[in-house]
Amino acid sequence: MPRQVSSVFRRFGNAVREFTIAQRTVAIIGVAVLVLGASALGMWVTKPAYTPLFTGLSGADASSIVDQLTADGVSYELADGGASIMVPESNVYSQRIKAAAAGLPSSSTGGYSLLDTMGVTSSEFQQSVTYKRALEGELAQTIGAMDGVQTASVQLAIPEDSVFVSEKNAPTASVFVQARNGVTMSSDQVQAIVHLTSASIDGMKASDVAVIDSTGTVLSAVGIGATGSSDQQATDYEARVRGSVQAMLDQVVGIGNATVVVAADLSTESASRVEESFTSPTEALTLSDSVDTETYSGTGGAAAGVLGTDTAATTDGTATDGTFTSESTTRNNAINKVTENRTIPAGSITRQTVSVAINADAADGINVADVTSLVTSAAGIDAVRGDAVTVEVMAFSTADATAAAAALQASTDAAAAAATAEIIRVAVITLGIVATIIVSLVLYARRSRRQSRESVEIGELSESQGMLGGLGGVGALTGPGANPANSQIAGPGSLFFNPTDLPTQVIRTVHFEPTEADIRRGEIDALAQNDPRGMAEQLRGLMDDRQSV
Repeated sequence: MPRQVSSVFRRFGNAVREFTIAQRTVAIIGVAVLVLGASALGMWVTKPAYTPLFTGLSGADASSIVDQLTADGVSYELADGGASIMVPESNVYSQRIKAAAAGLPSSSTGGYSLLDTMGVTSSEFQQSVTYKRALEGELAQTIGAMDGVQTASVQLAIPEDSVFVSEKNAPTASVFVQARNGVTMSSDQVQAIVHLTSASIDGMKASDVAVIDSTGTVLSAVGIGATGSSDQQATDYEARVRGSVQAMLDQVVGIGNATVVVAADLSTESASRVEESFTSPTEALTLSDSVDTETYSGTGGAAAGVLGTDTAATTDGTATDGTFTSESTTRNNAINKVTENRTIPAGSITRQTVSVAINADAADGINVADVTSLVTSAAGIDAVRGDAVTVEVMAFSTADATAAAAALQASTDAAAAAATAEIIRVAVITLGIVATIIVSLVLYARRSRRQSRESVEIGELSESQGMLGGLGGVGALTGPGANPANSQIAGPGSLFFNPTDLPTQVIRTVHFEPTEADIRRGEIDALAQNDPRGMAEQLRGLMDDRQSV
């Protein structure tokens, strides 16, 4: 290892050893936080992206596929209550191919594949039932592929053809739909399911399809249509009319200054009506014209007959020549004939009423008659049908609006306070970590500067060696009149010299307190005497460090 690197590690170790218990505790906590943060970041970065392998699985299929993934050592995650299996994106296609080779998923409604396994000895009943199952399976698979649909099941009721029945009943269908979690089937999707099912079966009408979701809600009823029950139809119609009228009033009197209520009465009966009308066309042409003429000539007496209850014949005594003429004309003219066959579905409007309340504070300059006329046109009011519109100007209560505004303000303040507290908490944690790192760096820098200030120069080492003599102890002393061999060390900071060595024969005692620098010089001198080579390496390292700084 290079000397510079070993010197840096040595300094760092010395600085750590000189930390107090509190400083070491803070340093350990800071290092632990950094290590945990780095580990969490590394795990998040290296975590693979999971992609759905299969969705809408049954329990048996999910168990089989999980066993396959476990045997292959592929990590997985379950979603949608175990109906969906997620695997890393890199393993999706290989695992799908392997599952298909193993016949997974095996739970299937069949579809037209059921016809492939039907033998030639199948009875007519088996063929009919299998064909119906195939239709149900194909419809279920198609509906299940729609967005938001998790599973679907279709049941068909197709009457049998018979020559002994004069009237044939129409086929019907019931569709069970389970939506995905958090998804609500819209009316457009329900209508799509209804029309898809009715168009797939010969002779089936859209009104003959019933759609029910997993919560038991009837989305489409037989005989009513894809819009649902009569109550749902009335609710949808009222909401549509109310929205139109409310949007218009918001532009006239301002938002929040008008409220609209619509009540509609819808018919729940459906009927079929046939009408024929005949009219005479202008300049009509004659389709057929026949004339019968009858003429008789001859002589004879007077006409005789019986009158009343008298059986006696009577005559007028007048003779005629016996001539008779008769003419009959038959003419067929062209006429206009119109035959109209109408089916009246359920849900037709029998009567509706619209009530409008306008805030008195915003009604200045507003003509109630004009507003009534606008509402009548916007709501499609039919006076002949018995529809009615009521427009009133009155004072609105502001208590609920004030309470709502106060609640909204309180919620906003609470959210802002929570956000501020979270920011402060994160800032305190961040500042604590940064302060710990800064304090550690400052302590390390101060320790390094102190070591630099106490470094010993080569000239000082030479001078110290000349002063300390050959003993290298703290009490050693050299100079005129001093005999190092006769000097004795009495203790730290005290030197006693033999009186015979002093020229004046006077006993002198020198007392001093050794400084840290003196102690280090003594240790350096002892090290230089005991291990000159090692001392030279240390001095060379010190010189290199100073040059790098």
